[in-house]
Amino acid sequence: MNYEVSKGTLAVVPNEKNGSLVYEDNERYLVDQTPYEVMESSCLYFGSSYEGRKQGAKSILGAEYKVPILVDDSDHIILFPTTSPLSQDCVWVSLSHVQKYIKIDSNNTKIIFDNGKEIIVPVSFRSVENQISRATRLDYTIRTRKNK
Repeated sequence: MNYEVSKGTLAVVPNEKNGSLVYEDNERYLVDQTPYEVMESSCLYFGSSYEGRKQGAKSILGAEYKVPILVDDSDHIILFPTTSPLSQDCVWVSLSHVQKYIKIDSNNTKIIFDNGKEIIVPVSFRSVENQISRATRLDYTIRTRKNK
């Protein structure tokens, strides 16, 4: 099953079978794509390449790695990676659904979504905080430019 990110997507999490577990508002789906492949196909679905979205985000943020991706600009769907996007451990998280995040220990952070669902990502609290900050800056900059 191929999957395209939507407004209801909470997170795209790698599973042990080289696929993904996708969390949506009230559903979970197993898909035969890695999180990176989900992001690539989703960008194409909404009319741009992943590489183009990545270069645009790099240009706006002045960042070189782990940049958030604006998947669909009409609905402001932005997902951020928890690690290098090509890493087998990379989880993609939808900025608009993050309600809060809590440090579990030095290497794990719990992300709580606006519908009460939770996931634990194997990265530090500081790393999640930095990624949310980047994604928020990307969202703000794009919205500001569109309104000019």
